[in-house]
Amino acid sequence: MVKELVHDSLFLAMPSAEATREDIPAASDLLETLKAHREECVGMAGNMIGVRRRIIAFLAGTEYMVMLNPVILKAEGPYETEEGCLSLLGGPRKTKRYQKIKVQYQTIDFQTRIKNFQGFTAQIIQHEVDHCNGVLI
Repeated sequence: MVKELVHDSLFLAMPSAEATREDIPAASDLLETLKAHREECVGMAGNMIGVRRRIIAFLAGTEYMVMLNPVILKAEGPYETEEGCLSLLGGPRKTKRYQKIKVQYQTIDFQTRIKNFQGFTAQIIQHEVDHCNGVLI
């Protein structure tokens, strides 16, 4: 179900709890909400729809992907960029990101995976993991 976006910066600044099997419907809602905003958004975290769980959904190239409990294990190639966010009012803000990252996460079936990402997909993941950690750009 497509959910309303949260704009409360105090709520968004609170770290999210680990996702459990009970959060699978929330992961589905997050993905549906992201797809509904595909014209202006490439990634979302659970807290953006009012769910304070470590769940992210994003566009990886041409495919959508959902990660539960993502953790960035390694980051290489720092650079400065500007990012916007549907949950935060105002224009883009400057932030530091990394060209390459290694992420450990769980699939929707709770299978643990470790995968490397780079470029724009890595940037999206970093933004959404920041959301999970209560970090606002």
